[in-house]
Amino acid sequence: MMGALPSGACGVRILGTGSAVPERRLTNADFARMMDTSDEWIKQRTGISERRVLDLRTEGCSTLAQRALERALVAAGIKATELDFVIVATVTMEMTCPSVACRIAGAIGATNAAAFDLGAACSGFVYALNTAEAMIRAGRARTIAVLGAEAMSSIIDYTDRSVSILFGDAAGCAIIQAVPDSTKGCIYQHMGADGSGWHALYIPRRQSDVPAEDADNPIRLGSLRMNGKEVFRFAVTKFKEVIEDAFKKTNLTPADVSQVICHQSNIRIIDSAREKLNIDPSKIYVNIDRYGNSSAGSVPLCLDELWRDGKITPGKPFMMVAFGGGLTWASSVWNT
Repeated sequence: MMGALPSGACGVRILGTGSAVPERRLTNADFARMMDTSDEWIKQRTGISERRVLDLRTEGCSTLAQRALERALVAAGIKATELDFVIVATVTMEMTCPSVACRIAGAIGATNAAAFDLGAACSGFVYALNTAEAMIRAGRARTIAVLGAEAMSSIIDYTDRSVSILFGDAAGCAIIQAVPDSTKGCIYQHMGADGSGWHALYIPRRQSDVPAEDADNPIRLGSLRMNGKEVFRFAVTKFKEVIEDAFKKTNLTPADVSQVICHQSNIRIIDSAREKLNIDPSKIYVNIDRYGNSSAGSVPLCLDELWRDGKITPGKPFMMVAFGGGLTWASSVWNT
């Protein structure tokens, strides 16, 4: 599974990143032709203009995940056989067995890697990255590919306006590796969950999965259901709390970080946290207008675009924060 392990204390660096989105665009104008809505209505409530969706007849979550991983390997300058683990955060795998991670590791020839999927919804990539970084620091691995990948279009009921307008498909990958400098890598992380709120955002497979208060929901089984008002209240409060906690525990201020990479859930949620914490808009990256909410694919997609554009400044910390179904939330502050 792995070569010689790092001896003693070590740090972790990001070797390279990659991402992938489908070619097909689903615009607000497309939705206006499908249902009672408009471009203005969607933009005002979400900040979304378009999202990318797969051709599910021939593609799926593993399609995007493999592309993102292959691009990250090229950017990192390493071979697939050098990977010790492949971890994929997703809730839209084509099959629960085998995992997306196993499928893509096999497809690219990562013959030395253990592989597994991790499910924490929109928080998934940050959960997975925190887990992988801790494994390297503990000396259990040297090089790990961490992905967030979602085919959200596979679990959306496109006859429903409340949920369908929000989501798109995307994948992103970060390859991390042990380095001798123990100051490099994650300097603070937090992961949390409140399972009592699971019914606010869930994917029921059977009628018995549906709570009594949601029994009349018209969204078909197997599709994502969301209590928008409840999720919005949770997100606005939790986003602010998680970012504040990360700044407090690291003794950093918004001026000290190069970027705060937020899960792209809703522009109103992002703007609310930014304004309450007085963070410069240039430090809060936004691409939800182009891709919508891609769940676990959201944060790594942002990370890859920022990394390739040189917005993650060497020697300056950056922060990743997310919240999602479960209900879950997570943060990860990195020193590059």
